[in-house]
Order: sequence, then structure tokens, then C-alpha cells
Amino acid sequence: MAGFLREHSWPVLCSVLLHAALAAALVLMTMNFATRSPAIVQPDAINAVVVDSQVLHAAQRAQIERAAEEAQRARAAADAQAASQAAAASQAAAAAKAAAAAKAADDAKALEQTRAADAAKAAEQARTEAARAAEEAQRQAQAKAAATKQAQELKRAADEHARQERESELRRQLAEEEHIDAVEASPLRDRYIASLRNRIQNAWIKPPSARVGIDCRVAVTQVPGGEVTSAQVTKCNGDAAVRQSIENAVYRASPLPDPPDPALFQRHFEIEFKPDE
Repeated sequence: MAGFLREHSWPVLCSVLLHAALAAALVLMTMNFATRSPAIVQPDAINAVVVDSQVLHAAQRAQIERAAEEAQRARAAADAQAASQAAAASQAAAAAKAAAAAKAADDAKALEQTRAADAAKAAEQARTEAARAAEEAQRQAQAKAAATKQAQELKRAADEHARQERESELRRQLAEEEHIDAVEASPLRDRYIASLRNRIQNAWIKPPSARVGIDCRVAVTQVPGGEVTSAQVTKCNGDAAVRQSIENAVYRASPLPDPPDPALFQRHFEIEFKPDE
């Protein structure tokens, strides 16, 4: 209402003054009629203008209608201004909403770009890690292949060395067997057996129950150096005393004489015991 009065202050002021003038005229006319005495005189001719009440009321109605029209126009203007302000507010709200939507879209786009950049970075890191892992795997594979090759070469060398050792041992055994066969076929073996038999017979103490013609075989075990570790009569035509005396003789003969050739040494051997021959 204050805005309406400020905008239409001049027409309202004129309307108010006109109504005030009309009201003052009516008041003056009423006061004149009330104070004038009722003398019966011939009235003088009055040169005046008679205002018809209908004209006055028509003027008042015109003023009121004009004021109503002004008020209606003012209300229409106020409504238009309110509608314009509402439209402007709506446009502002729509613009704000659009701006917010645009900002949200920009934020979403920026976020998506950030996520895409992070994903690209992660993918690049994954590719780098995969390449590093592939290089490490290749290096390990090469190292493993080199180690396998070295192990194979070492195994081949060891196998070759073992083969040479076996061949050398086989040649040594063959040579030793050939030497043993040659030595055993030579007179050295007979002389060695004779020295063993003589040593045992010389250590024999003849028991009282021994008779002429004793023929026994005794199994002897010795260690290098000729020390006897066991002696057992396996076959004998004498009694228990004779058997025991022969075993005792073998132990007394220890250490037995060394063979003239080491190839003739035997850890286990049997010797024939015939003291009467």
C-alpha cells in the first residue's frame, strides 16, 4: 500500500482536495440556510449558480470511479510487478538451479576426470609392476636356466669323473686279479703257505692223546700285519684235545709271517695241519 501511495501520490492528492472542497461547500450552504431569518420580504434578484445535487453526486461518483480505476490500475500494476518479481524470482531460482546443476555437472565431470586420471595412473603402475615382474621372472628364469646348465655340466663332469674312477678301479682290480693269478701261479704262493704251516706246527704242543698220522684243517682269520683274530679246526681225525692244541698253536704262532707279495695276503684262509709229514 505504501508503494502504491508513493507511485500515485499526485492523483490521490487531487482527489482528496476535490472531495474536501465539495464537503466544505455543502457545509457552508447548510450553515447559511440555518442562520438566515425567515423574514417575509421580497427577495432581491440573486445572480448565482445553482449546483444541482445530482451533478454533485455525479461528480463525486466520477471522482470515486476514477479513484477506483486508479486503485484498480495500481493493484494491476502491483500485481504485474509482483508477477514480474515472482517471474524474476522464478527465473533467478531456475538460473540458480541451472547454475547448481551446471556446477554439479562440472564437479561430477571433474570427479570423473580425477577418477579417470587415478585409474590411468593405477593402470600405468600396474603395467610398470607387470613389466618389472616380467623382467624379474625372466631374470629368475635365466638364472635358473644358468644354474640348471651349470648343474648339468657339474653332473656330467661328476659322471665322467665317476666313470673314469670306475674304469680306473676296474682296471686296477683287473690288474690286481691278473697279478694275484700270476702270483698264485708262481712258486711264491707255495713258499708262503709252507711258511704259515711251519710257523703253526712249530708252535704246536703235542697232547698225550695225539697219535701218529694226524690230518686236520684249520680256518684262520688274520688282519694286516699277521695278527690272528680267530682259529677253528673244521676237519680233524684227532680228539678234542688234539683239536684244541691245534687252535692254541695258531694263536701262539701269531703274528703270522708276511707274504712275499702283498697280493698273496688273505684275511680268511684254511691251512692243512699234518705234523708228521
